[in-house]
Amino acid sequence: MKRILLLGGVTEALAIARTLGPEHIYSLAGVGRVPTDLTCQVRVGGYGGAEGLARFIRDERIDLLLDATHPYAAQISQNAASAAHLTGIPCWALRRPAWQAQAGDDWREVSDWAELINALKPFRRPLFTLGREPLQHLNEIPADQFWTLRALDVYPGNERCEVIGARGPFLLEDERALFERRQIDVLISKNSGSTATEPKLEVARERGVPVIILKRPVLAAVDQEFGSIGEVIAALASGRQS
Repeated sequence: MKRILLLGGVTEALAIARTLGPEHIYSLAGVGRVPTDLTCQVRVGGYGGAEGLARFIRDERIDLLLDATHPYAAQISQNAASAAHLTGIPCWALRRPAWQAQAGDDWREVSDWAELINALKPFRRPLFTLGREPLQHLNEIPADQFWTLRALDVYPGNERCEVIGARGPFLLEDERALFERRQIDVLISKNSGSTATEPKLEVARERGVPVIILKRPVLAAVDQEFGSIGEVIAALASGRQS
């Protein structure tokens, strides 16, 4: 098998990394926990854009770039595709299928923060599950709203916002308890497609709570795109990267 650089960012990336030997590299931006039990090499930190990533690929003699970053990490995915093009190696991507609205769902898609805030006006007790993005807007919270913000780690809130530090997977019963305890009347979410965070959507459906969905960005074209861990591992095993 040729040398692989795996760009992590989603849960599935770690599962792929666990199948890689010591000649391969698992690369993380540094947000969240860094695994210490892998056979492959682990690199933490950025590259300095597409040119920096291309230099790393050349220096490390990488043969295949595998992008398993978050569906909303559009810039990183663009840098990966550009770096692969610059170095003449194939770029693959693991891209989770998006969640699809079901019967009983009230989903309202927005494209950016301005649209989100406008859609949020009728509500009083929103639950944000966008990660750290809302933290920079805590001084903009309307007087008639109280925000609950869930992120990977705890951050300071203020008198109108509490930040919960929690990592998935989240259990259905725990999500029900959260919605009840906080009297959540609207859920704000990215369409990550992750099964680990999907229970919140089921609770919103059960309670008739609207969901404001941040629209997925358009990601860079790659040589091969996969929708599951199994597809990626099978392709690697078959030597299709040659």
